[in-house]
Amino acid sequence: MVAQTPSWTRLPSLRFFGFRAGISLDAAAERVADLSGTALACERSTVDRAVMDCRSTFPDPITSHPVVLWLSARDSLVAVLTISGPVSPVQLQAWRSSLVSAYGETVVVEQGSQSMLQWIRHRQMLRLTWRKFTDSTAASVSIIDGPLLDGWGRRGDTTAP
Repeated sequence: MVAQTPSWTRLPSLRFFGFRAGISLDAAAERVADLSGTALACERSTVDRAVMDCRSTFPDPITSHPVVLWLSARDSLVAVLTISGPVSPVQLQAWRSSLVSAYGETVVVEQGSQSMLQWIRHRQMLRLTWRKFTDSTAASVSIIDGPLLDGWGRRGDTTAP
């Protein structure tokens, strides 16, 4: 008898523009460089010295419009990252289509003027959120690594020296 791998283990990991939660800061910086972005600018947390918050901007690989990358890493592993910016209707549709194509259809959840799509794989979550204003739309894609984030509260004293 041959043991079969459960089908859920074959699901693709959650990525957007080549970024995923759980990657190293070095890998994130390399990806930003690949996308012709500004160098990651990182600051160490004053509360937990193992935590780095970093920012960058790069051109959206689909539309070339500038987007902002924000990430938070602990011990050089990215736990949370967000790619955001004002988007055109074409850009939002491109983001949505690329995610649905990669991860499948999901239900749009709406709260007031904000809408979102969400996928969960291997204890990670990816969420596309957008909000329409009178004359513009803002959107973000957030990717969260659950185990890394959960581990932050279990590390003992996190006060600054």
